[in-house]
Amino acid sequence: MKVTVGVSGGIAAYKAAELVRALQKNALDVHVVITASAEQFIRPLTFAALTGHKVITNLWGGEFDENAVLDSAIEHIAEAQTIDALVVAPATANVLAKFAHGIADDFLTTLYLATRAPVIVAPAMNVNMLTHSATQANLRLLEERGVTVVPSGEGYLACGMTGGGRLAETDAIVAATLGALHHRHDLESETVIITAGGTREAIDPVRYLGNRSSGKMGYALAEAAQSRGARVVLISGPTALRPPAGCEFVSVITAAEMREALMSRLEQATIIIKAAAVADYRVATPADQKMKRGGPITLSLEPTEDILREVAECRKPGTLVIGFAAETTDALNHARAKLERKGVDAIVLNEVQRTGIGFDSDRNAATFLTAQRAIDMPEMTKREMADRILDEISSLRRPRMVMSETAQIGD
Repeated sequence: MKVTVGVSGGIAAYKAAELVRALQKNALDVHVVITASAEQFIRPLTFAALTGHKVITNLWGGEFDENAVLDSAIEHIAEAQTIDALVVAPATANVLAKFAHGIADDFLTTLYLATRAPVIVAPAMNVNMLTHSATQANLRLLEERGVTVVPSGEGYLACGMTGGGRLAETDAIVAATLGALHHRHDLESETVIITAGGTREAIDPVRYLGNRSSGKMGYALAEAAQSRGARVVLISGPTALRPPAGCEFVSVITAAEMREALMSRLEQATIIIKAAAVADYRVATPADQKMKRGGPITLSLEPTEDILREVAECRKPGTLVIGFAAETTDALNHARAKLERKGVDAIVLNEVQRTGIGFDSDRNAATFLTAQRAIDMPEMTKREMADRILDEISSLRRPRMVMSETAQIGD
Protein backbone atom coordinates (compact mmCIF):
# COMPACT_ATOMS: atom_id res chain seq x y z
CA MET A 1 0.00 0.00 0.00
CA LYS A 2 1.20 3.49 -0.86
CA VAL A 3 1.31 6.25 1.75
CA THR A 4 2.39 9.83 1.17
CA VAL A 5 3.87 11.68 4.11
CA GLY A 6 3.44 15.45 3.95
CA VAL A 7 6.03 17.41 5.91
CA SER A 8 5.28 21.04 6.75
CA GLY A 9 7.52 23.70 8.22
CA GLY A 10 8.09 23.27 11.92
CA ILE A 11 10.97 22.23 14.15
CA ALA A 12 9.37 18.78 14.45
CA ALA A 13 9.97 18.21 10.71
CA TYR A 14 13.08 16.19 11.56
CA LYS A 15 10.86 13.61 13.30
CA ALA A 16 9.19 12.85 9.96
CA ALA A 17 12.27 10.83 9.00
CA GLU A 18 11.60 8.50 11.95
CA LEU A 19 7.94 8.30 10.91
CA VAL A 20 8.90 7.31 7.37
CA ARG A 21 11.05 4.47 8.70
CA ALA A 22 8.31 3.29 11.06
CA LEU A 23 5.75 3.20 8.24
CA GLN A 24 8.17 1.26 6.05
CA LYS A 25 8.54 -1.32 8.81
CA ASN A 26 4.81 -1.96 8.36
CA ALA A 27 5.38 -2.93 4.71
CA LEU A 28 4.14 0.38 3.33
CA ASP A 29 5.49 2.08 0.22
CA VAL A 30 6.21 5.58 1.52
CA HIS A 31 6.52 8.73 -0.60
CA VAL A 32 7.21 12.22 0.72
CA VAL A 33 5.94 15.70 -0.11
CA ILE A 34 7.78 18.52 1.62
CA THR A 35 6.78 22.17 1.76
CA ALA A 36 9.16 25.07 1.08
CA SER A 37 9.09 26.01 4.77
CA ALA A 38 9.91 22.45 5.81
CA GLU A 39 13.03 22.55 3.62
CA GLN A 40 14.42 25.10 6.07
CA PHE A 41 14.44 22.39 8.74
CA ILE A 42 15.26 19.18 6.84
CA ARG A 43 16.57 18.54 3.36
CA PRO A 44 14.62 16.57 0.73
CA LEU A 45 17.69 14.39 0.15
CA THR A 46 17.13 12.80 3.57
CA PHE A 47 13.71 11.51 2.52
CA ALA A 48 14.88 10.51 -0.95
CA ALA A 49 17.58 8.35 0.64
CA LEU A 50 15.12 6.78 3.06
CA THR A 51 12.34 6.07 0.56
CA GLY A 52 14.18 5.54 -2.72
CA HIS A 53 11.61 7.82 -4.34
CA LYS A 54 11.65 11.34 -5.72
CA VAL A 55 10.67 13.87 -3.05
CA ILE A 56 8.13 16.39 -4.30
CA THR A 57 8.94 19.93 -3.22
CA ASN A 58 7.32 22.22 -5.78
CA LEU A 59 3.97 22.41 -7.50
CA TRP A 60 5.62 23.68 -10.69
CA GLY A 61 8.79 21.64 -10.83
CA GLY A 62 12.34 22.89 -10.63
CA GLU A 63 13.19 23.43 -14.30
CA PHE A 64 12.29 26.21 -16.72
CA ASP A 65 11.21 23.72 -19.32
CA GLU A 66 7.65 23.77 -20.66
CA ASN A 67 7.23 19.99 -20.62
CA ALA A 68 8.77 19.64 -17.16
CA VAL A 69 6.45 22.30 -15.76
CA LEU A 70 3.43 20.62 -17.39
CA ASP A 71 4.38 17.22 -15.96
CA SER A 72 4.82 18.70 -12.48
CA ALA A 73 1.57 20.65 -12.64
CA ILE A 74 -0.49 17.50 -13.13
CA GLU A 75 1.61 15.36 -10.79
CA HIS A 76 -0.56 16.19 -7.81
CA ILE A 77 -3.53 14.60 -9.59
CA ALA A 78 -1.59 11.41 -10.33
CA GLU A 79 -0.29 11.31 -6.75
CA ALA A 80 -3.78 11.91 -5.36
CA GLN A 81 -5.25 9.04 -7.37
CA THR A 82 -2.61 6.46 -6.44
CA ILE A 83 -2.10 6.91 -2.70
CA ASP A 84 -3.91 4.90 -0.06
CA ALA A 85 -3.42 7.49 2.70
CA LEU A 86 -2.03 11.00 3.20
CA VAL A 87 -0.22 11.55 6.50
CA VAL A 88 0.78 15.12 7.40
CA ALA A 89 3.33 15.24 10.21
CA PRO A 90 4.10 17.75 11.47
CA ALA A 91 0.96 19.65 10.53
CA THR A 92 1.47 23.34 11.28
CA ALA A 93 -1.27 25.81 12.13
CA ASN A 94 -0.81 27.29 8.66
CA VAL A 95 -1.31 23.99 6.85
CA LEU A 96 -4.31 23.08 9.01
CA ALA A 97 -5.90 26.44 8.21
CA LYS A 98 -5.33 25.92 4.48
CA PHE A 99 -6.79 22.41 4.62
CA ALA A 100 -9.82 23.62 6.55
CA HIS A 101 -10.57 26.47 4.16
CA GLY A 102 -9.66 24.90 0.82
CA ILE A 103 -6.57 26.97 0.05
CA ALA A 104 -4.33 25.17 -2.45
CA ASP A 105 -1.17 27.19 -3.03
CA ASP A 106 1.49 24.48 -2.96
CA PHE A 107 1.80 20.78 -3.76
CA LEU A 108 0.76 19.51 -0.33
CA THR A 109 -2.40 21.59 -0.02
CA THR A 110 -3.33 20.84 -3.62
CA LEU A 111 -2.78 17.14 -3.02
CA TYR A 112 -5.07 17.29 0.03
CA LEU A 113 -7.92 18.72 -2.02
CA ALA A 114 -7.39 16.29 -4.89
CA THR A 115 -7.19 13.03 -2.96
CA ARG A 116 -10.06 10.87 -1.75
CA ALA A 117 -7.75 8.71 0.35
CA PRO A 118 -7.95 8.85 4.17
CA VAL A 119 -6.09 11.86 5.62
CA ILE A 120 -4.26 11.80 8.95
CA VAL A 121 -2.83 14.98 10.47
CA ALA A 122 -0.51 15.26 13.48
CA PRO A 123 -0.48 18.89 14.68
CA ALA A 124 2.73 20.37 16.08
CA MET A 125 3.17 24.00 17.05
CA ASN A 126 3.53 26.48 19.90
CA VAL A 127 1.01 25.84 22.68
CA ASN A 128 -0.65 29.24 22.25
CA MET A 129 -1.08 28.64 18.54
CA LEU A 130 -2.60 25.23 19.24
CA THR A 131 -5.09 26.51 21.79
CA HIS A 132 -6.06 29.57 19.75
CA SER A 133 -9.74 29.50 18.87
CA ALA A 134 -8.95 29.67 15.14
CA THR A 135 -6.75 26.57 15.25
CA GLN A 136 -9.23 24.69 17.40
CA ALA A 137 -12.06 25.59 15.02
CA ASN A 138 -9.98 24.38 12.06
CA LEU A 139 -9.27 21.06 13.79
CA ARG A 140 -12.95 20.55 14.57
CA LEU A 141 -13.87 21.34 10.97
CA LEU A 142 -11.35 18.84 9.62
CA GLU A 143 -12.56 16.15 12.01
CA GLU A 144 -16.14 16.75 10.89
CA ARG A 145 -14.99 16.16 7.32
CA GLY A 146 -13.47 12.82 8.25
CA VAL A 147 -9.82 13.79 8.76
CA THR A 148 -8.13 11.80 11.53
CA VAL A 149 -6.38 14.11 14.00
CA VAL A 150 -3.63 12.55 16.09
CA PRO A 151 -3.59 14.67 19.27
CA SER A 152 -0.35 16.44 20.07
CA GLY A 153 1.51 15.65 23.26
CA GLU A 154 2.56 17.89 26.12
CA GLY A 155 5.99 18.83 27.40
CA TYR A 156 8.90 21.18 26.82
CA LEU A 157 8.62 22.88 23.42
CA ALA A 158 11.38 24.17 21.14
CA CYS A 159 10.14 27.74 21.73
CA GLY A 160 10.99 27.37 25.42
CA MET A 161 7.39 27.11 26.61
CA THR A 162 5.85 24.07 28.27
CA GLY A 163 2.46 22.67 27.33
CA GLY A 164 0.58 21.08 24.46
CA GLY A 165 1.79 21.22 20.88
CA ARG A 166 4.50 18.55 20.75
CA LEU A 167 4.25 16.23 17.77
CA ALA A 168 2.55 12.99 18.79
CA GLU A 169 4.73 9.95 19.31
CA THR A 170 5.63 8.08 16.14
CA ASP A 171 3.82 4.94 17.32
CA ALA A 172 0.57 6.90 17.71
CA ILE A 173 0.81 8.34 14.19
CA VAL A 174 1.59 4.91 12.74
CA ALA A 175 -1.36 3.37 14.61
CA ALA A 176 -3.71 6.03 13.27
CA THR A 177 -2.39 5.47 9.75
CA LEU A 178 -2.78 1.71 9.92
CA GLY A 179 -6.28 2.17 11.34
CA ALA A 180 -7.21 4.36 8.38
CA LEU A 181 -5.66 1.99 5.86
CA HIS A 182 -7.41 -1.04 7.30
CA HIS A 183 -10.64 0.83 7.90
CA ARG A 184 -13.59 -1.52 7.79
CA HIS A 185 -17.25 -0.97 7.12
CA ASP A 186 -18.21 -3.88 9.35
CA LEU A 187 -21.09 -1.97 10.93
CA GLU A 188 -22.87 -0.90 7.75
CA SER A 189 -25.96 -2.97 8.55
CA GLU A 190 -26.13 -1.83 12.18
CA THR A 191 -28.06 0.87 14.00
CA VAL A 192 -25.97 1.74 17.03
CA ILE A 193 -27.47 3.68 19.92
CA ILE A 194 -24.86 5.16 22.26
CA THR A 195 -25.44 6.98 25.53
CA ALA A 196 -22.79 9.40 26.75
CA GLY A 197 -22.01 11.96 29.41
CA GLY A 198 -23.41 12.26 32.90
CA THR A 199 -26.96 13.00 33.99
CA ARG A 200 -28.01 15.75 36.38
CA GLU A 201 -30.68 15.37 39.06
CA ALA A 202 -32.12 18.60 40.46
CA ILE A 203 -31.76 19.56 44.12
CA ASP A 204 -33.39 22.94 43.56
CA PRO A 205 -33.64 25.28 40.51
CA VAL A 206 -29.90 26.07 40.85
CA ARG A 207 -28.15 22.95 42.14
CA TYR A 208 -28.02 19.36 41.02
CA LEU A 209 -26.47 15.98 41.79
CA GLY A 210 -24.01 15.02 39.07
CA ASN A 211 -20.75 13.25 38.35
CA ARG A 212 -17.39 13.81 36.64
CA SER A 213 -18.20 12.21 33.29
CA SER A 214 -17.00 14.31 30.33
CA GLY A 215 -18.74 12.21 27.67
CA LYS A 216 -15.50 11.83 25.70
CA MET A 217 -15.63 8.02 25.56
CA GLY A 218 -19.23 7.92 24.35
CA TYR A 219 -18.60 10.59 21.72
CA ALA A 220 -15.49 8.74 20.52
CA LEU A 221 -17.61 5.58 20.18
CA ALA A 222 -20.20 7.49 18.15
CA GLU A 223 -17.52 8.85 15.83
CA ALA A 224 -15.88 5.44 15.41
CA ALA A 225 -19.17 3.60 14.81
CA GLN A 226 -20.22 6.12 12.20
CA SER A 227 -16.85 5.86 10.43
CA ARG A 228 -17.40 2.09 10.21
CA GLY A 229 -20.69 2.54 8.39
CA ALA A 230 -23.24 2.36 11.21
CA ARG A 231 -26.30 4.53 11.58
CA VAL A 232 -25.60 6.18 14.92
CA VAL A 233 -27.96 7.67 17.50
CA LEU A 234 -26.09 9.53 20.25
CA ILE A 235 -28.10 10.22 23.42
CA SER A 236 -26.09 12.54 25.61
CA GLY A 237 -26.26 14.26 28.95
CA PRO A 238 -24.76 17.76 29.24
CA THR A 239 -21.18 17.97 27.92
CA ALA A 240 -18.85 20.52 26.35
CA LEU A 241 -18.43 18.32 23.26
CA ARG A 242 -19.69 18.68 19.72
CA PRO A 243 -21.48 15.54 18.44
CA PRO A 244 -20.05 13.92 15.30
CA ALA A 245 -21.56 15.32 12.13
CA GLY A 246 -24.13 13.01 10.57
CA CYS A 247 -25.30 11.16 13.65
CA GLU A 248 -28.74 11.59 15.18
CA PHE A 249 -28.20 13.58 18.36
CA VAL A 250 -30.55 13.59 21.35
CA SER A 251 -29.81 15.92 24.26
CA VAL A 252 -31.08 14.93 27.72
CA ILE A 253 -30.44 16.06 31.28
CA THR A 254 -31.90 13.60 33.78
CA ALA A 255 -31.82 9.82 34.08
CA ALA A 256 -35.56 9.73 33.38
CA GLU A 257 -35.08 11.69 30.14
CA MET A 258 -32.27 9.38 29.09
CA ARG A 259 -34.44 6.33 29.75
CA GLU A 260 -37.30 7.79 27.72
CA ALA A 261 -35.04 8.69 24.80
CA LEU A 262 -33.51 5.22 24.75
CA MET A 263 -36.66 3.17 25.26
CA SER A 264 -38.52 5.07 22.54
CA ARG A 265 -35.82 4.04 20.06
CA LEU A 266 -35.31 0.49 21.27
CA GLU A 267 -36.92 -1.11 18.21
CA GLN A 268 -34.45 0.66 15.91
CA ALA A 269 -31.34 -0.61 17.65
CA THR A 270 -29.19 -3.57 16.69
CA ILE A 271 -26.38 -2.53 19.08
CA ILE A 272 -26.80 -0.49 22.27
CA ILE A 273 -23.74 0.88 24.07
CA LYS A 274 -24.50 2.41 27.47
CA ALA A 275 -21.42 4.54 28.05
CA ALA A 276 -23.25 7.27 29.98
CA ALA A 277 -22.64 7.78 33.69
CA VAL A 278 -26.26 7.78 34.81
CA ALA A 279 -27.04 9.00 38.33
CA ASP A 280 -27.98 6.13 40.64
CA TYR A 281 -30.07 8.39 42.90
CA ARG A 282 -32.14 11.56 42.62
CA VAL A 283 -33.67 13.88 45.18
CA ALA A 284 -37.10 12.55 46.04
CA THR A 285 -38.68 16.02 46.17
CA PRO A 286 -36.52 18.81 44.69
CA ALA A 287 -37.09 22.26 46.19
CA ASP A 288 -39.21 24.66 44.14
CA GLN A 289 -37.03 27.64 45.10
CA LYS A 290 -33.31 28.06 45.64
CA MET A 291 -32.30 26.66 49.01
CA LYS A 292 -30.66 29.34 51.15
CA ARG A 293 -27.41 28.81 52.97
CA GLY A 294 -27.88 27.92 56.61
CA GLY A 295 -27.23 24.97 58.88
CA PRO A 296 -26.83 21.33 57.86
CA ILE A 297 -29.43 19.90 55.49
CA THR A 298 -30.55 16.38 54.76
CA LEU A 299 -31.56 15.26 51.28
CA SER A 300 -33.95 12.37 50.85
CA LEU A 301 -32.78 10.33 47.84
CA GLU A 302 -34.54 7.67 45.82
CA PRO A 303 -33.03 5.32 43.20
CA THR A 304 -33.29 6.23 39.54
CA GLU A 305 -34.48 3.76 36.91
CA ASP A 306 -32.12 0.86 36.14
CA ILE A 307 -31.90 1.72 32.45
CA LEU A 308 -29.27 -0.85 31.52
CA ARG A 309 -31.16 -3.78 33.00
CA GLU A 310 -34.46 -2.62 31.49
CA VAL A 311 -32.89 -2.25 28.07
CA ALA A 312 -31.37 -5.74 28.30
CA GLU A 313 -34.75 -7.20 29.25
CA CYS A 314 -36.78 -5.33 26.60
CA ARG A 315 -34.45 -5.44 23.59
CA LYS A 316 -35.57 -7.14 20.44
CA PRO A 317 -33.97 -10.52 19.60
CA GLY A 318 -30.47 -10.22 18.21
CA THR A 319 -29.72 -6.80 19.68
CA LEU A 320 -26.39 -6.59 21.50
CA VAL A 321 -26.30 -4.59 24.73
CA ILE A 322 -22.98 -3.36 26.11
CA GLY A 323 -22.65 -1.64 29.48
CA PHE A 324 -19.85 0.28 31.19
CA ALA A 325 -18.64 -0.13 34.76
CA ALA A 326 -16.58 2.59 36.48
CA GLU A 327 -14.95 0.95 39.49
CA THR A 328 -12.44 1.96 42.14
CA THR A 329 -11.96 -1.23 44.21
CA ASP A 330 -12.13 -4.96 43.47
CA ALA A 331 -12.89 -3.85 39.94
CA LEU A 332 -13.00 -7.14 38.06
CA ASN A 333 -15.28 -8.87 40.57
CA HIS A 334 -17.67 -5.93 40.67
CA ALA A 335 -17.76 -5.79 36.87
CA ARG A 336 -18.45 -9.53 36.62
CA ALA A 337 -21.30 -9.16 39.09
CA LYS A 338 -22.73 -6.28 37.06
CA LEU A 339 -22.49 -8.32 33.85
CA GLU A 340 -24.56 -11.08 35.39
CA ARG A 341 -26.96 -8.82 37.27
CA LYS A 342 -27.82 -6.64 34.28
CA GLY A 343 -28.11 -9.46 31.74
CA VAL A 344 -25.98 -7.71 29.10
CA ASP A 345 -23.66 -9.18 26.48
CA ALA A 346 -20.53 -7.40 27.69
CA ILE A 347 -19.23 -4.86 30.17
CA VAL A 348 -16.43 -2.37 29.53
CA LEU A 349 -14.61 -2.02 32.84
CA ASN A 350 -12.84 1.26 33.64
CA GLU A 351 -10.74 1.52 36.80
CA VAL A 352 -11.28 5.23 37.27
CA GLN A 353 -8.89 5.71 40.18
CA ARG A 354 -5.89 5.35 37.85
CA THR A 355 -4.05 8.62 37.20
CA GLY A 356 -4.26 10.17 33.73
CA ILE A 357 -7.10 8.06 32.34
CA GLY A 358 -10.85 7.88 32.65
CA PHE A 359 -12.99 10.86 33.64
CA ASP A 360 -12.25 14.06 31.71
CA SER A 361 -9.10 12.58 30.14
CA ASP A 362 -8.35 11.98 26.46
CA ARG A 363 -6.89 8.58 27.32
CA ASN A 364 -8.35 5.40 28.71
CA ALA A 365 -7.59 1.82 29.64
CA ALA A 366 -10.22 -0.87 30.03
CA THR A 367 -11.16 -4.52 30.23
CA PHE A 368 -13.77 -5.86 27.82
CA LEU A 369 -15.62 -8.46 29.81
CA THR A 370 -18.02 -11.15 28.62
CA ALA A 371 -19.25 -14.31 30.33
CA GLN A 372 -16.39 -16.23 28.71
CA ARG A 373 -13.51 -13.78 28.39
CA ALA A 374 -11.72 -10.78 29.89
CA ILE A 375 -9.79 -8.85 27.24
CA ASP A 376 -7.25 -6.35 28.48
CA MET A 377 -7.18 -3.04 26.59
CA PRO A 378 -4.02 -1.16 27.63
CA GLU A 379 -3.81 2.62 27.84
CA MET A 380 -4.49 4.45 24.57
CA THR A 381 -6.45 7.44 23.30
CA LYS A 382 -10.21 7.24 23.72
CA ARG A 383 -10.63 7.32 19.94
CA GLU A 384 -8.35 4.31 19.61
CA MET A 385 -10.17 2.67 22.51
CA ALA A 386 -13.49 3.22 20.72
CA ASP A 387 -12.32 1.18 17.74
CA ARG A 388 -10.94 -1.56 19.99
CA ILE A 389 -14.29 -1.79 21.77
CA LEU A 390 -16.15 -1.90 18.44
CA ASP A 391 -13.79 -4.64 17.23
CA GLU A 392 -14.85 -6.77 20.18
CA ILE A 393 -18.53 -5.93 19.78
CA SER A 394 -18.30 -6.87 16.11
CA SER A 395 -16.67 -10.16 17.07
CA LEU A 396 -19.69 -11.03 19.21
CA ARG A 397 -21.61 -11.37 15.95
CA ARG A 398 -19.21 -14.11 14.88
CA PRO A 399 -18.53 -17.44 16.60
CA ARG A 400 -14.99 -17.62 17.87
CA MET A 401 -12.80 -20.02 19.82
CA VAL A 402 -12.22 -19.14 23.46
CA MET A 403 -8.50 -19.71 23.96
CA SER A 404 -8.10 -18.47 27.52
CA GLU A 405 -9.83 -16.65 30.29
CA THR A 406 -7.77 -13.54 29.61
CA ALA A 407 -6.33 -12.39 26.33
CA GLN A 408 -4.51 -9.38 25.00
CA ILE A 409 -6.06 -7.64 22.00
CA GLY A 410 -3.88 -8.27 18.99
CA ASP A 411 -2.66 -11.69 20.24
